[in-house]
Amino acid sequence: MPKFIDFHPGVQIAPEHVAQIRQDAVDGKSDQFGVRQLEFYYSPDGKGVYCVLEAPDESAVRNHHNGNCNEVIRVESLF
Repeated sequence: MPKFIDFHPGVQIAPEHVAQIRQDAVDGKSDQFGVRQLEFYYSPDGKGVYCVLEAPDESAVRNHHNGNCNEVIRVESLF
């Protein structure tokens, strides 16, 4: 399945939301668009959030975020 990275500038995430995202990633949970969180990098001071996702395509990533993301980049990894 393709992998994508997207960035959400100026987003601050509540600790309980981070915990839920972490648990969903550990559980391998996919949403209704077939998107699965692989990694999540966030700035505790609210400068932004990077999402690393596995998804069928870019459209699924945008739907996963309700259209609220900037550039979505398809990426490859070493592993």
